[in-house]
This record gives sequence, structure tokens and C-alpha cells, in this order.
Amino acid sequence: PPVMLVELFFQAACVSLFLPGGQGRVYPGRKKPASFAVERRRVGPHVCFSGFGSGCCPGWMLSPGSGQCTLPLCSFGCGSGLCIAPNLCSCPDGEQGITCPEPPGTCGEYGCDLSCNHGGCQEVARVCPLGFSMVETANGVRCTDINECLSAACEGLCVNTEGGFVCECGPGMQLSADRHSCQDTDECLATPCQHRCKNSIGSYRCSCRPGYHLHGNRHSCV
Repeated sequence: PPVMLVELFFQAACVSLFLPGGQGRVYPGRKKPASFAVERRRVGPHVCFSGFGSGCCPGWMLSPGSGQCTLPLCSFGCGSGLCIAPNLCSCPDGEQGITCPEPPGTCGEYGCDLSCNHGGCQEVARVCPLGFSMVETANGVRCTDINECLSAACEGLCVNTEGGFVCECGPGMQLSADRHSCQDTDECLATPCQHRCKNSIGSYRCSCRPGYHLHGNRHSCV
């Protein structure tokens, strides 16, 4: 019947679009730009054709090494596993699925942030606060306090604190405004002596007026 002849002719015309050589020129209409002609000649696995030329099929992307559509995409991420096909992960425990379960506690005490790219999302440990360093333990990543006293320039005693440090000075000395150096405290301002007081670096000494001698307590005059 004439209807079948029309269908056969239409199918032959469609097939001719993808045949090499000049047969594609039977398609009526304007010629495609040169860039599309180059795109339509893309070869390799997982290549899909469209009215605009050719490109990677859904679920595949170009491999940087070969330039072919051989790199699968796993939309949900594979965590510590490997993406082996579109939305198919091979997991460390030997199982396969659309994603791999994350081992518990991988982000430590400070929790996780999501890091997303075209291949999916994965959990990444948050950065540690100032004064802490990140270390890997058997239970995952943790933030531990840095002992700043190993490098702090305290003139007196250095005391490490959580996330920082403080400098302390010995008896008779006080911390200066720079919070690092020590300066002498004038104990005589507090009048600890009954008669006379003489300040010294880190200490003081009492004395008595003529006719008196210093008591055994080193402060009173008799």
C-alpha cells in the first residue's frame, strides 16, 4: 500500500542522517555550522545524538585523560567508595548501591559541613577553632588544643589554657600591660612595715627608727 512506502522512505531518510559520507546531504534545509559538524563526529562509548550534534549521555561525563564519555556520575556521592556506573557505587564493604554509608563519627566532635560538586556531595569535617589543631584518631577527626607555651614569649611563667595561654609572674612581680613581661610590684605602697620600708626587685625590707630594733617577725619595731 502507498502508506507503507511513505513510512519506509521516512525511515531511510532518518537512518541516512547518521551514516558516514555524503548521504547525510539528502536532508532538506540549511547546513549545520562547522562546529556542529565536528560535534556530530564525536566517537566512543556513551555518546548521545541530538539536533545540536552529539554529547555525553545522561549519567556520563568526559574523562580528562581520554576525552571520551567514560567517567560515570553518581549524583548522591560514593563517600569512601568508587563510582563505577551512573548512580552505582562500589563500597569498601563489597556492597553496591546508589551511595555508600559513611562510617560513624568521621567528622569528630565539631560536626560536618557538606562539600558538593557535580559528582555529588560528601561530608567534610569542620575546621578547628583558633588555638586548636586537627588530628585524626581511631574515632575520626578531632580538634585538640595547641600548647602555645612551647613557643610563647612569657618573661615569667606560661600557663596553657584551652585555645590560648596566659603569662604569670612570680611573687613581688606583676604582669605588664603587654601581658607578656613582668614588672616589680612596690610592696611598700601597702605599708607592710611599722616604721620604714625599702622596696627591692620582687621583695621589700623593713627597718626601724633610731632607738628601736626590728622584731623577729621582720615587720614590727620594738
